[in-house]
Amino acid sequence: MKMELLQSLETDHEDAFIPRPPSPMMRAKSLRHFRLDSDEDGTAWITFDMEGGAANVWNETTLHEFDLCLEAVSRDSTLKTLVIQSAKDHIFIAGADLKAVRHAPVRQLETMIGLGQKVFNRLAALPLHKIALIHGACLGGGLELALACDTRIVSDSDRTRLGLPETQIGLVPAWGGSTRLPRLLGLPAALQLIVTGKLLKPSAAKRAGLADFIVPRERFEDFVHHRIALGAPKRRLSLTGRISLLPGARHFIASQVKKAVLTKTRGLYQAPLRAVEVTMRASVAPLPKAMEIERHAIQDLALTPATGHLIDLFFRKEEADKKPWPRGVALPVHHAAVIGAGVMGAGIAQWLASRGVRVLMQDISTDALARGMERIHGLLKEGVKRRTVSRAQMRDALDRLSAEHTRVPLTHEQIIIEAATEDMALKKKIFADLAARCGPDTVLATNTSALSVTELAGTLPHPERVIGLHFFNPVHRMPLVEIITTPHTSDDVIATATAFVQKLGKTPVVVRDSPGFVVNRVLMPYLIEAVRLYESGIPAETIDEAMLEFGMPMGPLRLLDEIGLDVAAHVGRTLVAAFPDRLAASDLLDRRVSTGKLGKKSGEGFYKHGARVKRKTVKHDASELEHVQHRLALLLANEAARCAREKLTQTPEAIDLAMILGTGYPPFLGGPLAWLRELGAENAKLELQMLAASTPQPNAFEPA
Repeated sequence: MKMELLQSLETDHEDAFIPRPPSPMMRAKSLRHFRLDSDEDGTAWITFDMEGGAANVWNETTLHEFDLCLEAVSRDSTLKTLVIQSAKDHIFIAGADLKAVRHAPVRQLETMIGLGQKVFNRLAALPLHKIALIHGACLGGGLELALACDTRIVSDSDRTRLGLPETQIGLVPAWGGSTRLPRLLGLPAALQLIVTGKLLKPSAAKRAGLADFIVPRERFEDFVHHRIALGAPKRRLSLTGRISLLPGARHFIASQVKKAVLTKTRGLYQAPLRAVEVTMRASVAPLPKAMEIERHAIQDLALTPATGHLIDLFFRKEEADKKPWPRGVALPVHHAAVIGAGVMGAGIAQWLASRGVRVLMQDISTDALARGMERIHGLLKEGVKRRTVSRAQMRDALDRLSAEHTRVPLTHEQIIIEAATEDMALKKKIFADLAARCGPDTVLATNTSALSVTELAGTLPHPERVIGLHFFNPVHRMPLVEIITTPHTSDDVIATATAFVQKLGKTPVVVRDSPGFVVNRVLMPYLIEAVRLYESGIPAETIDEAMLEFGMPMGPLRLLDEIGLDVAAHVGRTLVAAFPDRLAASDLLDRRVSTGKLGKKSGEGFYKHGARVKRKTVKHDASELEHVQHRLALLLANEAARCAREKLTQTPEAIDLAMILGTGYPPFLGGPLAWLRELGAENAKLELQMLAASTPQPNAFEPA
């Protein structure tokens, strides 16, 4: 800052700033995470560059430092403009430090929330033209800072995202986001963003009115000077937006959004419902009252077990998405081959090509290749329609993809993923051929969902290069990939597979080879028991309703229809053969498969499917729902405990992560092992023993 500003602050903060001659810009000596500069045009620049971190986050230290910068700016009467930017490559501000939120004592949390509100309100009140220069992730408290500015200029980078995702971790925006966003966009648009936690790309943010300008990052400084010359934009909420803040309109809009939230979540998640109430009230309240409404809501939510589970899940997923395998050397993967052009093969090939990998998709059938390519085109076109993929990205993905039906050399591929039919004899034949055609360092991966990777690897001359990559269907939607290791698999191969899955934007969970791995292993006893309950006379609708009320995204019998009864029967036979002492599959699935009832893909399974089929309305008995729900939830937790006991994953928490990402197990419950801990191991054991005594299949409920 200029010398007079430096001198005025030194009376309050000794050695706060030192000059950087000969430049007219100054920097605060005591600032670790910010740079504070000014130029001759009367513009102050605050640059957030968190020391020792890849991201900028808010905690008590960074909030205090930012407040010190605002104090310095407020004391210089010659300043006309304030620009706030980030020095990080891909992050503007990622929001609050969730570790501080998760583990802070109540009083410290209250202090941090109050401090954030005070600092951002101070920013909003500064009588300057305040500009947020946004490149990269601008989330939560990052966007709340930007909302306290007059102008938001965003980069055109694909890495730039704007949003308030607090409800996804059980919280609400409480540093002014619930107050300022509806006053900027109107109540309906604000509620849509806050309740869903949706992140917007630059173009969508501009359409919504959240971003004022989209500019290439390299032109930021020139554009800022251009905007300074024009002054702050004169912005006024649209007529529709103003109407939405009237008392009658506000209550009507809020009631409709609340109804939609209840339909989607069944009231199991508190944060979206609380966000509706907070945003409706804070949008028109005087600022002190609005801050109080936000503050009380986040303090209440932060103390709930559900929020703790959601924040823990966030950290586990972040670690799995970024942390390298601790041993071995990961080789980069730029070229891959996918063997098999069926639903899974095409889905995997499309995803790889969309993530920058050159892909050769191979199948001995030209018809299968044609159908696979058609499926890939369809997936990319759907992405363009949903605006998750641009036309340029679609073109680039297709350019990276080639198809081949002949036996060509595969020496340039760093990884080969086999996605053929679940038949061990066929897979062994395919892998013997692949081993003869690939390079000396090529990783050979199978996309099996239940077959033994160890048995498959044992037939090859280099078993250390064989690994399982279990993608889930549909590939473009399911975030989890189970990485299956055998006693032979080398650490270099595990490290390569882990880095590869992370590069694809998927979450890897490394699993020791065992029948069904983790997800199918834990899921199968639950599905078998659901079928047994159905055979006992309980309607499919009641069984599914029980687990929907528990928080699962889909009931077990509808899930079987989605998977395909033939596929489920095959996986069931594999696991029953592996654990005959406690698993005994019903022959109902085989009987239905034999009559052509395969589930959704054939039009009928446990339900009838089709555009004209109307869902049957069934009146459910509350006690029966509770009985079914607890019975099935106990089986999920019991099998998860067995997997933890057998150390199938590096940590028990990885099992919870896999079940949440692979099956949709309710995130707010933290996973089956977290649910088990809250129930209590002794309580669970007693209840399992009681169920075992009252069922024709007592071994199914043997406590882990």
